[in-house]
Amino acid sequence: MALREIRKYNDEILRKKSREVKNVDSRIKILIDDMAETMYKADGVGLAAPQVGVLRKVIVVDAGSGLITFVNPEIVSSDGEQVGVEGCLSIPDVAGEVARPKIVTIKGLDKNGEPIEITAEDLLARALLHEIDHLDGVLFTDKVIRYVDPEEDDGTKE
Repeated sequence: MALREIRKYNDEILRKKSREVKNVDSRIKILIDDMAETMYKADGVGLAAPQVGVLRKVIVVDAGSGLITFVNPEIVSSDGEQVGVEGCLSIPDVAGEVARPKIVTIKGLDKNGEPIEITAEDLLARALLHEIDHLDGVLFTDKVIRYVDPEEDDGTKE
């Protein structure tokens, strides 16, 4: 495993769409391991492959219940609404309130290329959706309702 450089807000790769992963091979598994290590080292809740300069549909999230990895994540359904403060490892020292669904079901592949589907709510739902947005070149600042002092961030630096 290796730490990777987290791309910052002015890096054009953050605005590009990621490509589907055709095969979960050893390169993708190394990417996942590196992303997880990088996310934990930066005290983040989530990280998407574009944030480390790789335009592939891969995300890692740990909202406090252990690492969740998705390759080619897709939103199956969503329900309700929550508004919460978000930050982003690619946009340090910025935080803002973002409205997102309260409950979301996501499907994709796990680290071993096996199908996975989970239903998440609250912080985990928000973190997953934040990372999936990154795969489409969307930043949380595109959805901010109002900016807040970064000290108000509730620990959800994705």
